[in-house]
Amino acid sequence: MTPPQRQLVDAMIARFGPRSVVTEASDIEPWLSDWRGRFHGRSEAMLAPASTEEMAAIVDLAAKYRVPLVPQGGNTGMCAGATPPADGSALLLSLRRMNRIRDINGAGRLALAEAGVVLETLQHAVAGQGLRFPLTLGARGSCTIGGLASTNAGGTQVLRFGTMRSLIAGVEAVLPDGTIHHGLTGLKKDNRGYSLDQLLIGAEGTLGVITAVALRLVPAVAERAVAWVGTDSPASALHLLRFFEARTNAVEGFELVPEDSLELVLRHVPGTRAPLGGKHHWHVLIEATSAEPGNRLPAQLEAWLGEALSAGLIEDATLAINEAQADAFWKLRDSISEAERAEGQTLAHDISVAVDSMPAFIVDAARQVERAFPGTIASAFGHLGDGNVHFHVRSGNRSGEDFYASDGAAITRLVDDLVTAAGGSISAEHGIGQLKLAEFARLAPPGRIHALRAIKHALDPLGIMNPGKLVP
Repeated sequence: MTPPQRQLVDAMIARFGPRSVVTEASDIEPWLSDWRGRFHGRSEAMLAPASTEEMAAIVDLAAKYRVPLVPQGGNTGMCAGATPPADGSALLLSLRRMNRIRDINGAGRLALAEAGVVLETLQHAVAGQGLRFPLTLGARGSCTIGGLASTNAGGTQVLRFGTMRSLIAGVEAVLPDGTIHHGLTGLKKDNRGYSLDQLLIGAEGTLGVITAVALRLVPAVAERAVAWVGTDSPASALHLLRFFEARTNAVEGFELVPEDSLELVLRHVPGTRAPLGGKHHWHVLIEATSAEPGNRLPAQLEAWLGEALSAGLIEDATLAINEAQADAFWKLRDSISEAERAEGQTLAHDISVAVDSMPAFIVDAARQVERAFPGTIASAFGHLGDGNVHFHVRSGNRSGEDFYASDGAAITRLVDDLVTAAGGSISAEHGIGQLKLAEFARLAPPGRIHALRAIKHALDPLGIMNPGKLVP
């Protein structure tokens, strides 16, 4: 531990007691690698404040002693944005003790949750009041509210409710100089200059530490209808989405799944079974919900699917007959990454292009990658309705080699070039972190990079907030 780090740690223990700092190496070790296990850092201590006031004191001390901090919630991020540097120059800053739901306002449909609250915990808490927080993803049992806000997380319901940014009514945060930004009032109109809330959302902890968030809630689901559809192409899937948009605003999940991804899940994930008979090149998982009982939503969805079948938009479809079957359909979608890991090495790209351009991009980009790197298998799955898919390249018949080391960088470069040429983004919902920093610097317009650096320097002139992430 460096002398400044020791001074900070000693000051913390003296003011807030031994629970505020973790120094045992075995307790810190699980938090030093990213979720995928591709980035590994080092930290001599993990600071663990229990309140916003303690957080403010930590950041004030960090500024005084020039000690960089790496904020971390559930450590479920996909781009190593919460992994400390390998040289041990920074200390981990755990938000997990700040895990109180301060308030649930049913009348105002707002929840005030601290940064360390686990998403699933919040969902259960608001459900008890007939409400829900309409953002979900595979890591809901471990990801935290602060991490979701700091990365502007997306998930499977963006089509109807938007990303985390759309669901946040206010932010409380500690800024790099140790002052507290009090922004939890949830005002719908506030024109007092630059929005610190919006700057902090998606900033990956580089401009301050989000300590609590005011979250918008919606009424709980009264009716739910889930269907699995077989179709011939991503273009047909998009036509199906437009078909539904013309008839209802109830669709909140519209997930594209290629046949090869479904086959992987059926092969590697126990207890799964194909929803449809026969083979279909592409599949779509559709979920529609209503907050009003008695709308007969399942019957409506079944009728619309029958109409789509008659119009030749789909090849086959089945409607979940109960909640267990609906969850089984979602398990097929949510298990794709797990099945890919069981199959071999996979390069994952979280990308977005304009919705209407996505079907052609999926097909063309996969063809170009497989042609440039023979033996690989390229496919895309995910949130077709909001223009964000997970474009994955599997090692295929090259699984015996170190796929990442041999061709990983070149494949990612090609994919990112294709995305950029299509006017898209190389990071749709996972952030930049460390993983995409070099590619972001290579491909982002100079004006964007200049603005990011200027904002970072203005708010964090000492460079102590999550160094080496997001800002090239």
